[in-house]
Amino acid sequence: MMRFQHISHLFALGLLPVLVVLFVWMLYWRREKLKKLGDERLIQSQLLGRIPGRATLKFVLYCTAVAAIVIGWANLQKAGKAEKVQRRGIDVIVALDVSKSMLAQDIQPDRLTRAKQLVTRLMDKMQNDRVGLIVFAGRAYLQVPLTVDYSAMKMMLQNVSPDMVPTQGTVISEAVEMAINSFSQKERKYKSLIVISDGEDHDENAIAKIKEAAETGIVVHTVGIGSPQGSTIYDPATKGVKMDENGNPVISKLNEEALRQMAAAGNGSYAQLSNTDEVANRIASGIDDMEQKNLGDDVYTDYNSYFQYFLLAGFVLLLIEWLLPNTNKTLKTKTA
Repeated sequence: MMRFQHISHLFALGLLPVLVVLFVWMLYWRREKLKKLGDERLIQSQLLGRIPGRATLKFVLYCTAVAAIVIGWANLQKAGKAEKVQRRGIDVIVALDVSKSMLAQDIQPDRLTRAKQLVTRLMDKMQNDRVGLIVFAGRAYLQVPLTVDYSAMKMMLQNVSPDMVPTQGTVISEAVEMAINSFSQKERKYKSLIVISDGEDHDENAIAKIKEAAETGIVVHTVGIGSPQGSTIYDPATKGVKMDENGNPVISKLNEEALRQMAAAGNGSYAQLSNTDEVANRIASGIDDMEQKNLGDDVYTDYNSYFQYFLLAGFVLLLIEWLLPNTNKTLKTKTA
């Protein structure tokens, strides 16, 4: 089986029809100019040293060289040895708090942005695990079902904002319930839930629901976002500090105690997000230590590249085109 490693580079071949049109137009323009000077054949015969068809030959060589170089640039490959590799991992769902309190800037640039950075770093450390995403505030929504497409997960993660969940609050219990239903109901292990939140205004059913999740084999880790001292909240609607009903600034604080209790109930660990890489490494290490399952087989194929032959052919054709003279420099001189 043949393939191009960089197939998008072949779009450069679209320049060739443009060059052909320009060349044909140039020949037509030249012929029209000669007609104005007199009989075309007579004038052609008077052009000393001119080699008929030489311009066309040089143009064909040039276009062929360009085509060969572009094909080499796209790197034509032929399939070689195929190897089947078993893919093992676990299922991981991230439950991300997107309530307005996540816009607080007690950690820079803000809590939600740092949380998204953490999830991205965590996925960079994963290889074979399936990942999913749940966003929650006053309601919970499954944003990304379990998948091995990390690129799609990262793309969806970039678009996460508080506007996705109009109902405010922190219903962690609903997010956990959704995670339970998203995981396989037949397995009692190979499952992990990562709750990322500031823990503020969480519902009373959260710990009970996490214990229920633990009974189904789900290991629940929690990550605290923010500081215990708290911070004011930016309100996108007013583009200023969010105020309460009495006109006082709303202060949002990290509720570490609640998040620690949740992690303990879920047989997992708690971490406060201070150093993103450190927390990502800690969570990834915990995931790697879990018993893994077979998630299918991947077939890896070695490909042999042939770009060098096309590049060589292209440059040789360019050299030939450059060496070919436009006119015959050896002219017979008239003898008296």
